[in-house]
Amino acid sequence: MDKTRRNFIKKTSLVTGGLTFGIASGLSAKSYRKILGSNDRVRVGIVGFSNRAKGALIPAFVGHQKKMNFEIVGVSDIWNRRRDEGSAYIKEKAGNNVTTWRNNEEMYDDNKIDAVIISTADFQHALHTVQAANAKKDAYVEKPFAETMEDARLGRKAVEESGIIFQIGSQRRSGANYHAANKFIKSGQFGDIVMVEMSWNVNQPGRWRLPKLTSEIKESDTDWKRYLMNRPYEPWDPRKYLEYRLFWPYSSGIPGQWMSHQIDTVHWFSGLNHPRSVAANGGIYLWKDGRKNFDTMTSVFEYGPSDDLEKGFQVVYSSRFTNSAGGTKEIYYSNGGELNLDTNKVTSNGGLSAGQARQMGMNSNLLNDYDLSESDVKVVTSADTGADNMTSMHMLNWMECVRSRAKTNGPIEAGYNHSIANIMTTAALRTGLKATFDEQNQEVLAGGKVFQY
Repeated sequence: MDKTRRNFIKKTSLVTGGLTFGIASGLSAKSYRKILGSNDRVRVGIVGFSNRAKGALIPAFVGHQKKMNFEIVGVSDIWNRRRDEGSAYIKEKAGNNVTTWRNNEEMYDDNKIDAVIISTADFQHALHTVQAANAKKDAYVEKPFAETMEDARLGRKAVEESGIIFQIGSQRRSGANYHAANKFIKSGQFGDIVMVEMSWNVNQPGRWRLPKLTSEIKESDTDWKRYLMNRPYEPWDPRKYLEYRLFWPYSSGIPGQWMSHQIDTVHWFSGLNHPRSVAANGGIYLWKDGRKNFDTMTSVFEYGPSDDLEKGFQVVYSSRFTNSAGGTKEIYYSNGGELNLDTNKVTSNGGLSAGQARQMGMNSNLLNDYDLSESDVKVVTSADTGADNMTSMHMLNWMECVRSRAKTNGPIEAGYNHSIANIMTTAALRTGLKATFDEQNQEVLAGGKVFQY
């Protein structure tokens, strides 16, 4: 693995100018952080014409492009079919012809863009961020940010040292109800978090399966070696190319796709960067279709300050593909009640009642009812396109920050920190050992040893 990584970085350095982090061509970080005027059209390239790009990101972008004076000018995809489909789709939705590039090297060499929207395979996000940062292009990057700590460190360093405007695609961070929840918890009114319960349940045997496409694609249609990037070489496999979310080490599956959204709110609301420890297990219990990532999993996190091990709280996260009962759940508990992000209500449910308190010579502790959806909290963006459309608001926030050079709602720290939690969960799932984090070396440990995939 180490040899594979070194070869990847060496080859990329020779071809593209490297996965480097300094400011190129004499352009200082200070001069790069200019404020764009409204008359300066921001030209955007799509990196990876994925289902996510087609179904959410490009529509969100198009909804704001006229007002913000942004334009999609091209699409980079290593699969010829996706290039053609992307070009036709953007012309239909955005109303303009676009350039197609066979890969990111061609796109950056062409130098016709100011920013990129990255929605490629899970394991590629951080490395594609490095390429964007090296080319000094602002980036909206789908989550998960990274599936290994090496990739996460590379990506964070590139963003920090290049000065680009970065938005991780954790759209909850642009949701008005989530901002209201964050404000309520940080105000102290909620009390200390004592427990968090999260779940994401579906009954979808076809989730992340693309049987028709896998039967149609040929290796000659794409660039398999470029796709693999720094993962170990293996022969062409259309399922690992198109159904990558089912196969480690191209994706962690449930942690990277779903848990990353929800665990990010724990970091945001608590101010803690990552768990102290994670224990987890799971398996492929029903959908035995050749996948390597689990169809069911449960993880238990301990969070708390590193300098006071007596303080903290627990997070329980569970997810399954095999039964949809319970759906999606995000509930924060304090001694006085709960904050429920499905109902958007703060209530005294489960709080310390007067009867229980009297037995211990204590006062009751019950939260007053509060509706998060009626909060006067304003999301950091100047437009209101609908409180329920978080992806639209998140895209708009990025576009505004590209102009103002302000920090986005989803900065690099958010992507880096949810990656730590994801990787700790993956380590615990795949080794059966408790995962911890080495703060000094920024490494995930499983049973006290560095987790290697």
